[in-house]
Amino acid sequence: MTTLRLRPEGLADTAAIRQLVADAFATPDHRVPAEVGLVEALRDSDAWLPELSMVAEGDGELVGYALLSRVTVEPGAIPALVLGPVAVPPERQRRGYGQDVVRAALDAATELGERLVVVLGNPAYYRRFGFEPAARFGLTSPWSGLGDPWQVLLLPSVDGSPGRVPGGEVVFPAPWSRV
Repeated sequence: MTTLRLRPEGLADTAAIRQLVADAFATPDHRVPAEVGLVEALRDSDAWLPELSMVAEGDGELVGYALLSRVTVEPGAIPALVLGPVAVPPERQRRGYGQDVVRAALDAATELGERLVVVLGNPAYYRRFGFEPAARFGLTSPWSGLGDPWQVLLLPSVDGSPGRVPGGEVVFPAPWSRV
């Protein structure tokens, strides 16, 4: 049985994360997936929050990765997070590693007082974390036209105060324009 350790990435993890993301998003043409460049570009941007770049480590190797980075909702420059990429190597999928590392990232964000997370992904998968279609809340983005895969999650507050999803346009940092 694999003992799983969930933690923020460290400096020594950079190469392993690159390989993990490349394996998870590999395409038949063998080009480096855009998600690899996204992670690397986000590391060099103001959107990077190192404590929210989470890895799952099992038996001494990385088996999962989830990244939360900064976006804002306009009007008002309301701080929010975007989840992605989430990566598990193909040979390790369907073992719960992705779910574990996403939960760890969302829990870390909650502890930091973050309230709002958006994601573009499979609604059946992300629903298990509480994500809902963002269109219900009037939250738009360059990916709004894709429908239900454009989703939002309101994280619980650390002080128990109620929150709400603000309507508006989610503004992504420049690295996202290359995906």
